Amino acid sequence: MTIRYIESSRLPTPWGTFDMHGFEDPDNNKEHLVLTMGDVRGEEPVLARIHSECLTGDALFSLRCDCGAQLQAAMHKIAQQGRGAIFYLRQEGRGIGLLNKIRAYKLQDCGADTVEANEALGFGADMRDYSILKPMLNHLEIEQIRLMTNNPRKVKAFQDLGIPVVERISHQTGRNPHNVKYLETKKGKLGHLFSDQQDDD
Repeated sequence: MTIRYIESSRLPTPWGTFDMHGFEDPDNNKEHLVLTMGDVRGEEPVLARIHSECLTGDALFSLRCDCGAQLQAAMHKIAQQGRGAIFYLRQEGRGIGLLNKIRAYKLQDCGADTVEANEALGFGADMRDYSILKPMLNHLEIEQIRLMTNNPRKVKAFQDLGIPVVERISHQTGRNPHNVKYLETKKGKLGHLFSDQQDDD
């Protein structure tokens, strides 16, 4: 794995000041970030989230997904505890890229669900590669995590990398009338673990 660390800086946010660590994948010129708060090194489990880039949800406030709300909730929870890490991976549209995501949205406008739309474009339901996490975890000296996720594939990804997930923390937020079908598809076809109630942020 060729992911390499570039530099770190401070990042003040409405939830507190994080440290922002930049990484580069020279194989595809993608740049990834990790936001940390507090000292994340060592054996004490770190509150963490893997967050795949979602320009529409994170920056444009789209209600078609729950991504922006999940990112903000993760930052808030970490700030409350004063220690944690968010791995912000540049894998838009579950790995298909922004323009293909727009094509997938168009198919969803015509009635397809999020999985059907990806498959109609010739992609798998989830194309993300979590192996890129390993060099970041090694650089930050993170040994164990408490993972904020509803996606069991993310738990397995850390376990496959040899990083123990000592606790999975439900991370439900952002449900609205525009994303009900999307969330039900994630539960029914992608195996996400949703309860009937959203978490308190």
